[in-house]
Amino acid sequence: MSVSSQSEVMIPAQIGEYRVDCLLNKGGSSEVYLGFNPKTKEPVAIKVLSQKQLANVEAAKRFLYEAELLQTANHPNIIKIFNQGRWEGGFYIAMEFVQGICLREMILQQATSLRRSIEIALQVAHAVTHLHVLGIVHRDLKPENIMLTAQGGVKLIDFGTAKFFTASEGKQGVLGTPSYMSPEQRKNPANAGFPSDIFSLGVILYELILGRLCYGSIQLSLIPKGLQSILAGMLQPDPKQRTEDIVDVVQALSLYLGSGALEKDMRGSDYIGELNEDLKESSSLLLPKQLPKWPSISLGFVSNCNLALSAVYYDFFETSNGGYSIVMGESLATGVKGLLEISMLRGMVRALFLKEQNPSSLVANLNDLLVNLDADQAFSFALLSLRPAEQRFSFISCGYNALWQIPAGSTTPRRISSNHVAIGIQSGLNFLEVDSNWAIGDALVLHTFQAGTAKHISEVEKDEQGFLAALKQNLHLAPQKQVDAIFRVITQKEDKYLLQKLVTLISMTRTL
Repeated sequence: MSVSSQSEVMIPAQIGEYRVDCLLNKGGSSEVYLGFNPKTKEPVAIKVLSQKQLANVEAAKRFLYEAELLQTANHPNIIKIFNQGRWEGGFYIAMEFVQGICLREMILQQATSLRRSIEIALQVAHAVTHLHVLGIVHRDLKPENIMLTAQGGVKLIDFGTAKFFTASEGKQGVLGTPSYMSPEQRKNPANAGFPSDIFSLGVILYELILGRLCYGSIQLSLIPKGLQSILAGMLQPDPKQRTEDIVDVVQALSLYLGSGALEKDMRGSDYIGELNEDLKESSSLLLPKQLPKWPSISLGFVSNCNLALSAVYYDFFETSNGGYSIVMGESLATGVKGLLEISMLRGMVRALFLKEQNPSSLVANLNDLLVNLDADQAFSFALLSLRPAEQRFSFISCGYNALWQIPAGSTTPRRISSNHVAIGIQSGLNFLEVDSNWAIGDALVLHTFQAGTAKHISEVEKDEQGFLAALKQNLHLAPQKQVDAIFRVITQKEDKYLLQKLVTLISMTRTL
């Protein structure tokens, strides 16, 4: 689902107790905003009933009913609700802000192993088990309503068509998504009970294992033998013949996951999928686990590098002169080659920082080391040096321009340019740093959109224009809120953006 332009919707400054940062998504009957809880200092997703639906009694009733259902549920695999109520624009629901990708995009874009497919389906099944124990039928289980978090977890979202099983309803049109709906639900939405959710989960599991969307066409002969009987039970057209209880699904999948049957069923693509997952985990080991705590500097950080096989490196250093340095490096290679190259770059950078902290000399030495390896490799690279005691910063960029300065009180971001060729191509180069004032309240934003692998300069320019527009919309937010808002604006423009572009944002404001 694509996100509408910010200009199409009037962005409210506040909804209830929450300050609004930006629009995340606009649907037919609602909008979802990224907001901020002033009490917890945490981001929240705020869903509001659209203005055109306020006069629709049934739409308003269902919106409030969704909030009631979410308040009832409390499970780690189900999105949390924080608050709901009225505001001057109608009704709102404040929910957990989930950063990740929807399952649909993962199915379309990534090779997933059989084991990982079962693990994802099991997390969804645990969420559905919780709902069914509470007497809730979701009625719209589909990959678009399942989010995969940056930590590898699963979150079930969107309860707009859910209901308590015993609740009565008036005449309804089609509720749900045809490709995932059980036969009885397609015939009459009122007939959708617990077995309907089991059928929908069966279709999702089938697509996960198959590695593509099936659009309602299912051939169990394409599925590994050890899973055929499980899926056959979940996908029976007659609900009376279907697997009766979601607990039975959880048990069957758990037994399969821990048995030798899974190993027998694994195909070549499954080994590739597991290798891909292992490599992603390995790439995360190359990156800092948390932000440093630097006096006089407030930092904000967000990245999707852990959602794909990353060839991006970033790091933080304290220097001997009482300053701080931030580096970003990006291999021009992709896949496993890019990961190996970025691992090598990390080792070199860390070794050089132990003995050389002059920015120009450090980058020159790094470049020569890479060239002397006599290997076909090149890197985009940026080094930002912060000297708050001197009220100065300096910047060197090789291969891309990646720094914006926002002077305190200014409404116009300033682009800091330090153009050099990518490192690793030619030895003996001099790298000049741009040095500038850094007053209290000034913000700096460092970013990468995998510009080094762009096919054409127009793609780099498009990335830069998209970033600048998002930056201007969120100009004076606190660093963490700022990068979260910019990240969501950019990556939500296309569902597949998260998997096609590696996005890392670091924002810093001098506080003292």
